[in-house]
Amino acid sequence: MFVKVKPRQWRRALVRRARKTGSPVTLGRALIVAAAAGGMTPSVIAEAQNVSRTHVYRTLAAYDKEGWLALLDARKNNGPRKVDDNFRRVVRNLLQQSPQDYRYIRPTWTRELLIIVAEEQTSIRVSLSSMSRILKKVGARRGRPKPVVSSTLSERQKRRRIAEIRVTVKSLPADEVAVYEDEVDIHLNPKIGLDWMNKGEQKQVMTPGKNEKGYLAGTLDARDGTVLWVGSDRKNSDLFIAMLRKLEEHYTSASRIHVILDNYGIHKSADVQDVLMSMPRIRLLFLPPYCPDENRIERLWQDLHANVTRNHRQTTLRGLCGAVADYLDRVTPWARRDNAVRPPMKMAA
Repeated sequence: MFVKVKPRQWRRALVRRARKTGSPVTLGRALIVAAAAGGMTPSVIAEAQNVSRTHVYRTLAAYDKEGWLALLDARKNNGPRKVDDNFRRVVRNLLQQSPQDYRYIRPTWTRELLIIVAEEQTSIRVSLSSMSRILKKVGARRGRPKPVVSSTLSERQKRRRIAEIRVTVKSLPADEVAVYEDEVDIHLNPKIGLDWMNKGEQKQVMTPGKNEKGYLAGTLDARDGTVLWVGSDRKNSDLFIAMLRKLEEHYTSASRIHVILDNYGIHKSADVQDVLMSMPRIRLLFLPPYCPDENRIERLWQDLHANVTRNHRQTTLRGLCGAVADYLDRVTPWARRDNAVRPPMKMAA
């Protein structure tokens, strides 16, 4: 032992003095010395303080040699910090770009690459752990980028068309209906998604190997969240026409049915144009190209995948489509989404 056993009053006074410095480093060292002065062994101290035994031995040896000065945090004498607001601003700006903008082959950022490029811009080199703290400080996260496609319309044209559709939905007369329409693919090979699992274990999802597909067309009522859908083994104009006919059958009392949809080819085919001639109540409102966020039924498809198709255990496409149909028939209205946790649906008996 480097520290002689001291009375309890002495040990308390040492800890109080360390606490007054406001330094967690000084307090941690003082607690080690106080524990040793109380007769505890380095191994017990290390376990109690959640530090290594080497750190305990080093702290006690330094205190035996220098006394109170050995407990003080000397890092404040190291000069100004290298990482300041300007350095964090540089890192934040780098995250909005790609390493390829700086002539690197890799298209995604790593902490090591951020260190290199940030040093090129600021002449400041930081450690890997420091970069981790910087990323946390600026609120960075690792996530999946969102794929987007450049539009043939200008931003002004896109905003104008979106505004027109929003006004139509907001000022909808009582005898008219507006629905959001879209198609979704159902794959027999399950979509692999995040799931909770025990540490050291990785869940396995059996896949049939040979994929099969089914297709749905669905609509979401903008006013009350009613979901209508039709299915097919092919994604073509016939599927969309079947959806339009189901709308006609369901909304018999509506004077007009506004269908908000994307610019997919099957929505504009010659067959569809011919059928629309016999459906004067239906009016198609096309969203600007590549604006899925404006189609509210997309969020329903996300929930469909999360609740049915992701990591599923179905072995046949027929069984999977049955589960999808059961979910859509029982799904709660979607016109007013909130942040409340919805109870999960159980399998039908």
